[in-house]
Amino acid sequence: MITSYILNNFWVLIAALLVFIMTIAVGFLEIGELGTSLKRSLLKTIMISGTSIFVMAIIGFNIAFAPTIYGFIGNPFYYNGFILGIINPSSFINNVWWSMTPKYFDTGLLTSTYFFFETAFASVTLALVGVIVLRKMKLKAFFIYSIIYFVFIWTLPAAWIWNPTGWLYKLGMRDFAGGLVVHGTAGIAGFSILLKMHMEEKKAGITRNKRDVIKINDGWLTLSILLLLMGWFGFNPGSVLAFNNEALVVVITTFLAAGTAMLSTMGFKYLFKKTGPNILDSVNGILMGLIIITPLAGFVSPASAIVLGFLGGPLFFAGENLFSRIKWIEDPIGLLPGHALGGIFGVMMIAFFTERIFAIPSGDPNLPNGILFGGGYQALHQFGVELFGIIVVLAFVFIISYISLMIISKSMHGIININLDVDSKKQ
Repeated sequence: MITSYILNNFWVLIAALLVFIMTIAVGFLEIGELGTSLKRSLLKTIMISGTSIFVMAIIGFNIAFAPTIYGFIGNPFYYNGFILGIINPSSFINNVWWSMTPKYFDTGLLTSTYFFFETAFASVTLALVGVIVLRKMKLKAFFIYSIIYFVFIWTLPAAWIWNPTGWLYKLGMRDFAGGLVVHGTAGIAGFSILLKMHMEEKKAGITRNKRDVIKINDGWLTLSILLLLMGWFGFNPGSVLAFNNEALVVVITTFLAAGTAMLSTMGFKYLFKKTGPNILDSVNGILMGLIIITPLAGFVSPASAIVLGFLGGPLFFAGENLFSRIKWIEDPIGLLPGHALGGIFGVMMIAFFTERIFAIPSGDPNLPNGILFGGGYQALHQFGVELFGIIVVLAFVFIISYISLMIISKSMHGIININLDVDSKKQ
């Protein structure tokens, strides 16, 4: 048992490092789609990485993952928490995090290991939110927002869903690696920023052509998807929180969904728009498959992963058409049709595609078989729980995010840069 715990810690540390790579890779993705002139993308993601480690260590990790107070918020003063724990070095080095003990997940992860892994998730989630910031939002305003994000906006939904004492977890909601906690919340938080920037631009009389910012750079785009694929190797398989056979199955389900969705996306694009294959469509397809499979990667078979990946093509195509019709939404990286829509769809599919033979070794023995595998009433109940959790979390994130932006805007006389060096003008 001790040997397996050591192996678990080693595996999850490696997975955390891979996930941290994804934060910087998102900056490469922006440059790949918007052109190398947007070097601020790299500065932004580097800042996010450093800020996440600091804020999560001080308070964010405890709020998300310490034993919760009435299932709503992790105890920020938990005596074995990250900062308070290192006051006693021997306790910090040898202490297994409370939720990794036999009473809960029984993977033997140390506090330091689990902190590093979950902080990497918090970091990449904000990086996804930041893809809609472009150069329009003041960097200082985004930095202040990031602190609030790591204290409340990301951490509270994580406490509800990923913490075994969280109220949504106890209700039965599951989200394996973050279809909602990462992708869905990033989408709705990004939408709140888009709305706030739109309101300020409208008040200032600023207009711009949202398609003018697209400047594809094939090299940067290819590099970004390579790094994101590497990162996802830690993102989904690492979420088993143990190195076992199921972690290896999750590797297969993750990459099967990604490859199938790539083919599906390019196929549907050709079918409806008669456009030949290109790097942007292939990248969007891979990302859509990865996003959809994320909340169920540890609950489904490789065959189901192929089906889910195939659904990613038409889903992204439909989402892209839908959001492009809303003129004030400037989302060139595809946060809304990709991460928001794909993540939420994936969470809802838990109730359809789950097979207990895969869920049990992933640490979720209470998940019923999905509707497509004879789950019956229990699966329908699971669907209701997942849908309820989605509505609650999205509403919470949007409200808290928008209120935070209003306060920041008030204190800084607006969150947008008025003098943009892009194709904008005052009317």
